[in-house]
Amino acid sequence: MRFSVNIPNFGDFADPRNVATVAAAAEQAGWDGLFVWDHVLHREHQGRPFADPWMLLTAAALATSRIRLGTLLTPVPRYRPQQLARQVATLDGLSGGRVVFAAGLGGPVEDEYRSFGDTAGPRVLAERLDEGLELLSRFWSGEPVHHHGPHYEVRDVTLLPATVQRPGPPVWIGGFWPRRPPMRRAARWDGAVPLFETARHGHAPDPAEVRELVAYVRKHRTAGAERPFEFVLGGATPTDAARAKDVIGPLHDAGATWWDERQLQTGPDLDRLAPVLRRVEAGPPVL
Repeated sequence: MRFSVNIPNFGDFADPRNVATVAAAAEQAGWDGLFVWDHVLHREHQGRPFADPWMLLTAAALATSRIRLGTLLTPVPRYRPQQLARQVATLDGLSGGRVVFAAGLGGPVEDEYRSFGDTAGPRVLAERLDEGLELLSRFWSGEPVHHHGPHYEVRDVTLLPATVQRPGPPVWIGGFWPRRPPMRRAARWDGAVPLFETARHGHAPDPAEVRELVAYVRKHRTAGAERPFEFVLGGATPTDAARAKDVIGPLHDAGATWWDERQLQTGPDLDRLAPVLRRVEAGPPVL
């Protein structure tokens, strides 16, 4: 099982230098990844400074050499696919092939879409997500792309350089369980990052629900089944090793392959550097 640190892209972490500090500390302490949020607007956190997540991850890449880097998660329908493809490929090159690309619809939908005059209809956003993911994978190949779809058009375009990772960075898909469509989408890619209706905001999910989800996704795995598939769960763990094992051990046994530490996401210290850094320096849980 691998372990990552999760931080927002606002508050103290709107400063790329602070994100670089956390990333370097995470690598030194033995964590396997650092993931940041991808929000333009979140009215619950209004009044705080926000930063572009790809700029933050660039700072993290320059401060590290080993850990995986990415967003949890990027709302693909909010982007132009060609712009997003270039950002991800640039970061993958800079980091030496350490990017993980996690995708979904994002949210809050009213804040991130309707506030800027975009649709907030879930069906249309889901269509744009699927079409956008397909275009991203083709852009990352470095091969010519011709595409005429319901939402995007590409006329004989080759984007270079291709990503360092071949055929592209691992693609993880987020969504709420027990909603089935997001997990069927995840089964077509490289990983699932579920949130649980019964365990939001930093709380570990029930292992029985995790087993049900893992079985469902595995049942729907088809294309690319030879590639590693990750089940990424998250929440808060105590720094005491025995107690942390009590939280994570049953989830690992149920099929989880990553634990994403979201230690402070339920309190006022969510976007403050000092308490996050203390948790990071304490190191990942030990199974």
